[in-house]
Amino acid sequence: MKIEDYSDNTILIESLRNGDESAYTYLIDTYHHKLCVYANSLVKNVYSAEDIVQNVFIKVWEQRTRLKTDHSLKSFLYKLTYNEFIDLYRKNQSLFSLEKSYYDALNGIVQEEDSEAFQRVLNAVNKEIQNLPPKCKEVFILSKKEGLTNIEIAEHLDVSIKTVEAQITKAFSILRTSLEEKVRSVLFLLFSAKKKFRLNNLI
Repeated sequence: MKIEDYSDNTILIESLRNGDESAYTYLIDTYHHKLCVYANSLVKNVYSAEDIVQNVFIKVWEQRTRLKTDHSLKSFLYKLTYNEFIDLYRKNQSLFSLEKSYYDALNGIVQEEDSEAFQRVLNAVNKEIQNLPPKCKEVFILSKKEGLTNIEIAEHLDVSIKTVEAQITKAFSILRTSLEEKVRSVLFLLFSAKKKFRLNNLI
């Protein structure tokens, strides 16, 4: 059986274009660590860097038939990594702006009212969480109190990931409907999809 020299840029690209999984494995083994180091230098977060690189390799495989043999695959990988970082930065900037508006609203509650009033707001949130449909509440608490990922929840409850996502979406929809506007500001801040806020002080 012929063994390809994947260290050759042209051979590696041609092999990838042909769907050669061995070439893809070689690509990951060769560049994964290097790209993670590069991504981490940009995003300053090891876990985010790993997510970026994972997305890069997924895109390379999905776009393999469009790779050109006269282009440097190494340069292409680093360019994709940088583009993923830019996309992540833009998404985070939007989230930061959105969260800031809710943080300002929450800060206004604290400034305008005393701590007892603020506690009443938290109690209102907690009460509505307890009133969620049983399965919906179970998934929501596993996600927001226990900090489990959707995959972990799906495995724990023996349901599909889409079921988990649907229950969390349903929970937020019910809570937004049942809570007053002022309280919804607290809800968003505490249970932002971007951060794993814990409910230890609420439940």
